[in-house]
Amino acid sequence: MSNETSFNKLKGLPENLKQFIGLIVLTIVIISSFAILNNIFSEGDELVRKMKLEEERIAKERKLSALISKLPSGILVTFDGTDHYKLSDELYEGVCNATKLIPQRAIMGANFLNFRAHEIYTINGNKIDETFVEWDAEKKKCFAGFTVSGNNVGVDETIKVSGEALSFLSTGIDTRVYFIKNF
Repeated sequence: MSNETSFNKLKGLPENLKQFIGLIVLTIVIISSFAILNNIFSEGDELVRKMKLEEERIAKERKLSALISKLPSGILVTFDGTDHYKLSDELYEGVCNATKLIPQRAIMGANFLNFRAHEIYTINGNKIDETFVEWDAEKKKCFAGFTVSGNNVGVDETIKVSGEALSFLSTGIDTRVYFIKNF
């Protein structure tokens, strides 16, 4: 009987007050739902950290792309004595950080000085496992290289060939390592 009395009292309330109470109840339900979902899927701090890292990476990529677009097309060198465009120390670091590609020509040039790497490279069908271009802040030099292995042809050997990247090729769209000094 008490439930019917409470229900009759609610029915007797003015319409505006009923709507206001309904709004309060709906708001509490929505906030509670989000609180429960936040506890279940609480990756907020981790997600924010990942988003900031991605934003920093994108900003860095844009800066490097702007640098590349300002460079002249052709061979970019780090030393005097050629007719090619000589990079300043600051540009050298920027081009190194922007470069991701090592073309076949640079790999073959570096292979000539490491006979075993050349041998494995040839028998495994010219397959490169990994390439890298890295700036060494301590030495203030750019190093490039690659790793070859014969795992796919039964040779249990992996060789890493690396050396100083002395010149780059600018295409206007990207930069590539042009020459690796590994002796």
